[in-house]
Amino acid sequence: MSVVSAFLIPGSPLPYVQRDNPPWGAMAEAMEKAGRALAASQPDVIAIYSTQWIAVLDQLWQVRPNPSGLHVDENWHEYGELPFNMRTDTELAAAAIAATDSYGIRSKGVDYDSFPVDTGTIVASNFLDPEHKFKSVVTANNLYHDWAITENLGRVVREQAEQLGRKVAIVGVGGLSGSFFRQVIDIATDHIANVTEDDWNKRILAMMEQGDLAALAKACPDYAMQARVEMGFKHFAFILGGVGGNFVDATVHHYGPLYGTGGAVVEFRLA
Repeated sequence: MSVVSAFLIPGSPLPYVQRDNPPWGAMAEAMEKAGRALAASQPDVIAIYSTQWIAVLDQLWQVRPNPSGLHVDENWHEYGELPFNMRTDTELAAAAIAATDSYGIRSKGVDYDSFPVDTGTIVASNFLDPEHKFKSVVTANNLYHDWAITENLGRVVREQAEQLGRKVAIVGVGGLSGSFFRQVIDIATDHIANVTEDDWNKRILAMMEQGDLAALAKACPDYAMQARVEMGFKHFAFILGGVGGNFVDATVHHYGPLYGTGGAVVEFRLA
């Protein structure tokens, strides 16, 4: 098996930059737990799809060997800087770029100094691989790509990893329900802003825990619409493509609020 582990994690910087706030600290602890599980699976590379790296023309892939620097989140800049230091598996990234043509996807590599790596990718890298042990393959969220195309991106990574003999951890980075609080809140009392969205989140997470793929396939389109899920829940589509459309069940390490929105750290158990 080329895919040795798979995770769904939120891309919000709040658990990373303000972990002393109890609701967000619990999420940070769950992210670190996921990182330990990822390390235990002994991948060669971490494949990251982040909803926050936006593309509008070609499908973009990071091919710079060592993206590094400091990033300030455009929404939560008051909490400070996000450092990053990543190592790209340039061979696997190049293979994926070449292979997307067969799926009707036009891809392009990104390789220039001071490229603005997105918050979600940085959060994933820093929590899941804090010691920078593993190389990464990072691809963008193209706004014009639907669920099926995004699932194919995960499939391409898996297939090319198999061709190159790589063991890969699949990581979909993005949130659940999307209703932020529009006013300043006491962050210590943060909670899911919308009760209906909270119910939807819990239903979907329960299906993941049960490994009920048929129910998930049926529910996800309505869930994405009714709960205003970040980017139509395409980060989960990427995971499904990466794991070949199949997992046994899942462990929800934590589910909770991120300034009113929903976020969860989920580890999928593979066949």
